[in-house]
Amino acid sequence: MKKSYLKIITATVGVMLLATAMIGCTKKDDSNANSGASNNTTTQETKVSGNITASGSSALKPLADEVNNIFKQKNPDAVINIQAGGSGTGLSNVSDGTVDIGNSDIFAEEKLTADQAKALVDHQVCVVGFAAVVNPKVTVDNLTKQQLIDIFTGKTTNWKDVGGADQKIVIISRPDSSGTKATFKKYALDGAKEAAGNALKEDSSGAVSTAVSQTEGSISYLASSYFTDADSKTKVKALKIDGVEMNKANITTGKYNIWSYEHMYTKGEAKDLAKAFIDFFKTDDAKNAMEKLGYIPSTDMKVKR
Repeated sequence: MKKSYLKIITATVGVMLLATAMIGCTKKDDSNANSGASNNTTTQETKVSGNITASGSSALKPLADEVNNIFKQKNPDAVINIQAGGSGTGLSNVSDGTVDIGNSDIFAEEKLTADQAKALVDHQVCVVGFAAVVNPKVTVDNLTKQQLIDIFTGKTTNWKDVGGADQKIVIISRPDSSGTKATFKKYALDGAKEAAGNALKEDSSGAVSTAVSQTEGSISYLASSYFTDADSKTKVKALKIDGVEMNKANITTGKYNIWSYEHMYTKGEAKDLAKAFIDFFKTDDAKNAMEKLGYIPSTDMKVKR
């Protein structure tokens, strides 16, 4: 009897110890789960702060400004100064450490030395189209590519020679630091050099838009982001090239070839606030801004450079 009684007690104690151990494990697992949930929430709600500067492409500036406004709402202690000046300026500035981000319409190799370009990291944030634009009073709506080249190289100097009125053609050009100029020269003019002497030098896309709107008979080129709203469409008129209009469908399928990637370059890998800002261009908020302002998410492209 005593031995049976001791066996019963021993078995009972064993069961109680096992139950206690299992309860302890369960509580520990719950604790870990709760801890993990807390960590995830903290990560999602983490805000960045600091002060950085970006310079360069005026074609990218409208989008960079808009994305910055959205980013600032989510990160009120982050200050991002965005300047224009042209792609060449942005690339030079980020290369020499003057700015944290260099915005560019062109690849760094097209403006910098091989060693300078090698030190930079390319972040392609979207695609933008470029169009030949004229003063609204110019009656021409379409040019062949050869007619376009002949105008910008100075071979054709009167609109009557391409089906327009008897009026002198006034070229409004950009400085050599302009990525818009480099892109237009490469893809619209097949590398031909613009005519000198009658070209006005304007240092930003906004200034070009104003100059074209105020100069009768004028022609220039602008990124699609500069005539997406009703006001800008009344200031300048975008021309079709070989009957093809610059729009998203034609750009993404390769029917319209005058476009470029928009780059945000950093010297070395992007870090801290610069990385957070560049990464933000992948969000739905940024992609919505792209669509609204005339840019194209790179993921929508069916053709590549």
